[in-house]
Amino acid sequence: MQSYIKMQSKRNKDVILKIIPGHFVTPNSHINYYVDMTTMKARQNEAKAAAAALAEAYYATTVVDTILCMDGTQVIGAYLADELSKNGVLSMNAHKTIYIAEPEYDLSGQMIFRENQLMMIHGKHVLLLLASATTGKTIARALDGVHYYGGDITGVSAIFSAVSKVAGIPVNALFSTEDIPDYKTYAADNCALCKNAVAVDAICNGFGYSRL
Repeated sequence: MQSYIKMQSKRNKDVILKIIPGHFVTPNSHINYYVDMTTMKARQNEAKAAAAALAEAYYATTVVDTILCMDGTQVIGAYLADELSKNGVLSMNAHKTIYIAEPEYDLSGQMIFRENQLMMIHGKHVLLLLASATTGKTIARALDGVHYYGGDITGVSAIFSAVSKVAGIPVNALFSTEDIPDYKTYAADNCALCKNAVAVDAICNGFGYSRL
């Protein structure tokens, strides 16, 4: 694979995205760029900067009781909760604080919440936080899961998203395909890269990639 390219967010100069061109297989599609957010999800200053940029979309307009963190975004989620709390975003929780939750999945890939976790979802205003969204399918499944357990989605945020809206809900993203205009996503059975015999560089998901 080629070395990565750094890209600065238009909303916050301290938020830097790393992208790697190639042929990558995700759970839902094939893509021609891997968006690497390893340091953004794990390094304090980068996670804090990303959270501050994401929080701007919700100041004084959104009730948030729980931030549901997908793809290992818990550090960003914690800083996001802090930013929202400092800027007056309301929480209906009895303790007037925001929960940071992480979903569990069964063998079929369905989102599940244990009995002890339900109080963070059932009857709560839930903000969904993802690292990246390529087709919107992961977001759609998460929306269904939260609704099944009695939660109300009040917002969807992502570091990078190739979709602007899912099920009528806007995706608040720091980076989009406007930032990577030649970003492509293909169905697994109709991939232009595969048809052109371009070798797969890596298998990837929200946690990272594994080279082949």
